[in-house]
Amino acid sequence: MAIATTEPLRGYPEAFFELDSRALRQPAWLRELRERGFARFRDVGFPTTRNEDWRFTNVNAIAQTAFQPAPAQSVTFAALEPFLIPGAACHLVFVNGQYAARLSRIAGLPAGVEAGSLGEAIQNNRKPAESHLGRYLNVERDAFCALNTALLEDGGYVYLPRRADVEAPICLLFVSLPGTIPSMAHPRTLIVAEDEAQASIVEQYISLGAGEVFFSNSATELVAGEGAVVSHYLVERQDRNAFKISTLRSEQARSANVTSHSILLGGALVRNNVHPVLAGEGSECLINGLFIAAGKQHIDNYMLVEHARPHSSSRQFYNGILDGHSRGVFHGRIIVHKDAQKTDAKQTNRNLLLSDDAQIDTKPQLEIYADDVKCTHGATIGQVEENALFYLRSRGISEGAARRLLLLAFANECLERMKCPVMRAYLEGVIQAWLPATSTGAPPEAGEIERRWEEAG
Repeated sequence: MAIATTEPLRGYPEAFFELDSRALRQPAWLRELRERGFARFRDVGFPTTRNEDWRFTNVNAIAQTAFQPAPAQSVTFAALEPFLIPGAACHLVFVNGQYAARLSRIAGLPAGVEAGSLGEAIQNNRKPAESHLGRYLNVERDAFCALNTALLEDGGYVYLPRRADVEAPICLLFVSLPGTIPSMAHPRTLIVAEDEAQASIVEQYISLGAGEVFFSNSATELVAGEGAVVSHYLVERQDRNAFKISTLRSEQARSANVTSHSILLGGALVRNNVHPVLAGEGSECLINGLFIAAGKQHIDNYMLVEHARPHSSSRQFYNGILDGHSRGVFHGRIIVHKDAQKTDAKQTNRNLLLSDDAQIDTKPQLEIYADDVKCTHGATIGQVEENALFYLRSRGISEGAARRLLLLAFANECLERMKCPVMRAYLEGVIQAWLPATSTGAPPEAGEIERRWEEAG
């Protein structure tokens, strides 16, 4: 990893030691975990474009901003209602990274299923927290994961006992409230699904109110036991004064099935990391995503799929819609380890460019160390199909409406892969509300963060 200068680290050591000084009840194992993350982040600094994994994304705007830990703030339940998912089993609310019990609703969970604050789970000595937290996230490889670990304080905690079956989604709503100075939050989520458990978990990130720039650096560890079936949804809807880095690291046992759905819409600079490790024989993984950008938004998707055992399969499908001067990135990497014979992996990235100034960088990558596998990858870049547009207009549909229908059809490819009807219906409405600003060619209003980003180079 390329090493950044030490100057951009200003503010982070202070945040680490401030957190350390007030965490009086912190167990020794957590203190060691945080210290290891801080030492790694201090050693390597922020990644640069000389790092191949960050080749297309410049994070100078983050490195050069003196962020402070986001203060505790209050928000009304009425302000959150537009973002609550109808039919959900429960809603856990986090404000600036801190669990808000008074805003959360957890009454709909089956017996034995736990959902709430990770900080409270650690304080209450929950065994799954100690057994799994920090075990899978790679702080050596990723500086942002190291930073999240160093500043770990609170976040989501979901525990599914053996054979638990939660039909409705478990929803975690992370709310950013910008303040008068640049602020940051580093929520950490731990999801543990024991053998044969089934559930859908949603992480949704939103912004409320106006203020200075906000940096959200979240990380999630998902552990799926033998035969477990887990669907994870990431919905990113933050405003244009936000930097968003998110990482999902999943570990799958024998015959486990994990699905990752990402819907990325907001933010000025967004990086979405998805890293499943198929560590059990016969495990399966689906990575499904849609990103929509306009103005000068930059959305980077980095997928790293590791096949570690035989007879595993993975599928990656990512669609991008880019307008204005926006830039999208898709870097999909599949590693088939030498013991992973009979691996079946497929990767597809499709992109629509709605303006001459929009840009997409797509990099499919295969690393195969086994000799009996079936792996394919492909990427396409194009514009709205003129023949299809002409067909719709010839039937009396206006050009704007016709373009919107075609974009909805393109986005619907992602929705059709979602098996949870509650999430499919909810996200269809979210995407329909988001598309007009893109399909008309009128970019959303630019934020202060874009000026800072340009100045940072």
